Amino acid sequence: MCSQAASGAPRTHGSDVADYDEVLDRIRELCLALPETSERLSHGHPTFFVRDKRSFAMVLHDHHGDGRFALWAAAEDGVQQMLVEADPERFFRPPYVGHRGWLGLRLDRELHWDELAGILEEPTSRSRLRSSCRRARTSR
Repeated sequence: MCSQAASGAPRTHGSDVADYDEVLDRIRELCLALPETSERLSHGHPTFFVRDKRSFAMVLHDHHGDGRFALWAAAEDGVQQMLVEADPERFFRPPYVGHRGWLGLRLDRELHWDELAGILEEPTSRSRLRSSCRRARTSR
């Protein structure tokens, strides 16, 4: 049985831990509502792509025993450092992709869905813009 926390995040009854399936479903809705996005498993985790090529978000649960239920998302330059420093309880530098600026967001903490939607929208719009610029250059 699940309930809604004050933040609107689904919670497992009697626990502060977010319900995996409900949170994943909501993230899936946000990601797949963005233009030219798709989902498939990558490294065993739900991963979201722009134009079936570039990944922009992954949902991971207890990745290599880290105990986190988290979203890893591509982020603008400087965003990762700013958010990790501002709120290290919720944000972190994920392994493997953190050196490229990706941001980790704990989904087992208080969730702010508008903030999460903004984090997901930014990399997809950048990727579409880069592709449009490349097409414009090659069509000259």
